[in-house]
Amino acid sequence: MEINLIELEPRHAHDLLTSMIIPRPIAWVSTINKMGHTNLAPFSFFTGVSWSPPILAFSVVNRSDGTVKDTVRNIREVPEFVVNIVSVNLLATMEYSAKPIPYGTDETSITDIHWLPSKTIKPRRVQEAKIAFECTLERTVTVTEGPNAGNLILGRIQLVHVGDGLLKNEREVDWFGLDVLGRLSGNRYCTVRSVIESETN
Repeated sequence: MEINLIELEPRHAHDLLTSMIIPRPIAWVSTINKMGHTNLAPFSFFTGVSWSPPILAFSVVNRSDGTVKDTVRNIREVPEFVVNIVSVNLLATMEYSAKPIPYGTDETSITDIHWLPSKTIKPRRVQEAKIAFECTLERTVTVTEGPNAGNLILGRIQLVHVGDGLLKNEREVDWFGLDVLGRLSGNRYCTVRSVIESETN
């Protein structure tokens, strides 16, 4: 079977693509606007780009009316953000933070999480996140314009917060202790419960 995603209705293409690119880590991004109001939102088109310099990237797709989401708007005003990593126990709160709210509403009142000041940037980080990356904007790559257009945000990592007891031998994070949540398609998620170790890599 061959599928031309361009010929499909956008939501149809979305559903197919997000069921093919799996599992995906979730960037739970905290930003602030120029008034200092905090926004927190999850994005599952997220990955690392390079380690020297340390750069990560996540994509924010425009709303169906073509407007940019609050995360993009905030980063344009204050070019800094925190990428908080979502563990399994944070699923319900993460999903709640994905609901649309009026722009400028301060999300520091979200229940079940607490906020800590960042060390190098203005946006705060989620205390319950076992890993959090403090980032400054490296650049934004806009992929077309209008409804469903992508905004690829590249961030330079300034500092990483790692939960106590997660770092092993100063070179590796304990994946079982992190208990990270992976995104599948629809309302489905996955966890890391087993690992395949290659003897040739």
